[in-house]
Amino acid sequence: MSNGVDEKSLGLRLQAARKAAGLTQQELCQKAHLAYSTLAKIERGAIKAPSIFTIQSIADTVGLSLDELIGTGAPSKPKPVKKTAKSGVRFVYFDVNGCLVRFFHQAFSRLAHETGLPVDQIETTFWHYNDAVCRGEVSLAEFNQAYAKRLKLPSLDWQKYYLDAVEPITEMEAFLPWAVEHYEVGLLTNIMPGFIEALQAAGKVPTLPYHSVIDSSQVKAIKPEAKIYQIAQEKAGVAPHEILFVDDSRSNLMAAEKLGWHVMWFDDYRPAQSVAHIKEALSFN
Repeated sequence: MSNGVDEKSLGLRLQAARKAAGLTQQELCQKAHLAYSTLAKIERGAIKAPSIFTIQSIADTVGLSLDELIGTGAPSKPKPVKKTAKSGVRFVYFDVNGCLVRFFHQAFSRLAHETGLPVDQIETTFWHYNDAVCRGEVSLAEFNQAYAKRLKLPSLDWQKYYLDAVEPITEMEAFLPWAVEHYEVGLLTNIMPGFIEALQAAGKVPTLPYHSVIDSSQVKAIKPEAKIYQIAQEKAGVAPHEILFVDDSRSNLMAAEKLGWHVMWFDDYRPAQSVAHIKEALSFN
């Protein structure tokens, strides 16, 4: 993240904003769902390009706009008035895998082709470790090491296989700007550390002003666990019945519905139809 702000001045601005809000580093980390080490490094200028999602989360927590926090000097633009759907929905959360991108399972086939290992062995081994890394219990490096060791490979870079395999769902690429213009929009996803940023850098997930990004590896919980929905609801700042959640997993949707959310299943094999259903659910007067 540059925006004309070097890492040291950004760190000082974050520190000043945190103190002005009356928060310790530990308190800010807890409220913004950040690792203490990450915030400490940003404040002292050790991280040269912090994630835009991290900075936005800090800005939300201390009650500032992103421009105010990073000090771009640009005048603050008035926020557009967001809509309320006929159903009462004001906030929409989208999953990533299966809603914004698809076909990551093709990575198993590519890995099998390159290594000569059976694809079922590669996939079964993957699922053995996936929840732990998506929950932030182990790092991506630790996941790669354990995955490679179990497959008896010298090394493995899962993020590379994943990024090479996934394809953006073009219908969602076209639809998301409309959704962001009219509603508060967030991402709510089970995903490995750094993958959202990598997807955006690769141009496979749109870079938009999302209200909140609930990354399972950062909040230390995965769908369909209740904790991740509670965090998402708190970050949305609206009532449960004002949230629409779009996901390709029925178990994830059922967990959200139990909390009073509106839910909608996304069929990545019929994305145009799914987008039409979402837009209908978000129709307003």
